[in-house]
Amino acid sequence: MTFYQIWVRSFKDGNGDGIGDLYGVYEKLDYIKSLGIDGIWLCPVYPSPNADYGYDISDYKNIHPDFGDLAQFRKVLDRVHELGMKLIMDLVVNHTSDEHPWFLESRKGKDNPYSDYYIWRDKPNNWDSLFEGKAWEYDEVRGQYYLHIFSKKQPDLNMDNPKVREEVKSIMRFWLDMGVDGFREDVINFISKKEGLPDGLPFIPAVNGMFAYKDGPHIHEYLAEFREVCNEYDCIQIGEGPMTTVKTALMYMTGKTKSLDMMFSFDHMMADCLYTEYIQRPFSLRKLKRAFSKWQYALNGRAWNTLYLENHDHPRIINRYGSVYFRRESGTMLAAAYIFQQGTVFIYQGQEIGMTNIRLRDIDDYMDISSKTNFSKYHINDPLDERMKRIYKSSRDSSRTPMQWSGLRYAGFSTARPWFKVNPNYHEVNVAAEENDPDSILNFYRKCVWLKKHCKTLVYGSYREFYPKSHRIYMYERVYNDSRWLIICSFSRLPAEVKLPPEYEGRARRLVLCNYRGSDPYDMHLRPYEARVYKFR
Repeated sequence: MTFYQIWVRSFKDGNGDGIGDLYGVYEKLDYIKSLGIDGIWLCPVYPSPNADYGYDISDYKNIHPDFGDLAQFRKVLDRVHELGMKLIMDLVVNHTSDEHPWFLESRKGKDNPYSDYYIWRDKPNNWDSLFEGKAWEYDEVRGQYYLHIFSKKQPDLNMDNPKVREEVKSIMRFWLDMGVDGFREDVINFISKKEGLPDGLPFIPAVNGMFAYKDGPHIHEYLAEFREVCNEYDCIQIGEGPMTTVKTALMYMTGKTKSLDMMFSFDHMMADCLYTEYIQRPFSLRKLKRAFSKWQYALNGRAWNTLYLENHDHPRIINRYGSVYFRRESGTMLAAAYIFQQGTVFIYQGQEIGMTNIRLRDIDDYMDISSKTNFSKYHINDPLDERMKRIYKSSRDSSRTPMQWSGLRYAGFSTARPWFKVNPNYHEVNVAAEENDPDSILNFYRKCVWLKKHCKTLVYGSYREFYPKSHRIYMYERVYNDSRWLIICSFSRLPAEVKLPPEYEGRARRLVLCNYRGSDPYDMHLRPYEARVYKFR
């Protein structure tokens, strides 16, 4: 399967108020299908105060008025199914909004029925929040501190309370009864914290406490309960697991503790940063390849990979691992580099046309809470332009600019001024322009998705990497029975000469796909960011 991720607020405005909505999603379903997509992952569409743009939920069983209503959601869902696609929703149950009725009741006192729906303490430990300051906030009404691993407006639920777990199962059944096909489960490895909430390690800046509030002692017990619900409906569960190792991930996806069908890992998103984009460093192809291959080797025959390069939490991949000066070449090369690995492909809105980061002048122009927090953490004596340069490279807002549908005003996203700034390059980078260009990034993605879907070797075949120490070339094979494919990707802006592995020398070959025209399949001098997909006999 190939999934397409939609961050609704920036996808398409269908009612002319400048905000993306379910009306716009419905309007573009045929376009999504044209990419060869089998399923849609819909980011949160629930009512929310938008402290973290939808990941702070105030009502799990309704639709945010900005996006439409339940009737429009059903219309989208029905059309998705008519087109032969699936739809999965975000299940965000590590935390709620502080405006959720459960929290409003919980903060009233210890004798309230919702008192233990959240994690309250008289004295906080030393944990840090991932978004802003310390992980504990004092509440004047209750007279205690509540835990928030993310924003202060995102209090963590107390999953140790069986009533909370019953609430989660009720939420799941509500949407499954409506017909959705499963869930992508947000930071699901955080829902069980270490017993006693001990202090974290003080020498790990910005993530103090990380190893105490993930993969807790009851995590598999609680997920097993949720798995029972999904088994009733035969639906898919895909977990997000920040800082998850291969060994830990396999415990979620295999054996007696299996509770997830797939898990989003983060290793390959750290090739230009450490922990988060807050700590930046130069891109390392060798680090990227190590991450790719580690997961490919470990999961082969045991579990199934999620393959992605972009989502709503990361800047645009061309800016990170490619080159804006070779946008088409590096954008197409990156597609080949990840799509033909073993696993289910995920494409994020705008990735398929090579959208790039937006550069804003002032930190106040950015909307993302983590970007503002990171900016405040940068050394105050650093020049302002250097601090802003780091935000430009790392902000999640770059993945949340309005989708660029055409060269018309507001990029064809809306007839009204959009809720957030449009990237100025929309005149050149847009769907309409790329539809008419056979060599565009958009049409290359279509070719990759089609080829992956129609080739058993590229779906089920084994994986092996060649030349792991190369700083310029990523090369790997996929082998299934007697079928043998070789994928060669140059990460260099300079020409690069490639040597075939010994077992491929002298064998008949067919160049099935390339992001340049006129490539001689036997001439192994690659142009900047060239990608080649060979079938060997």
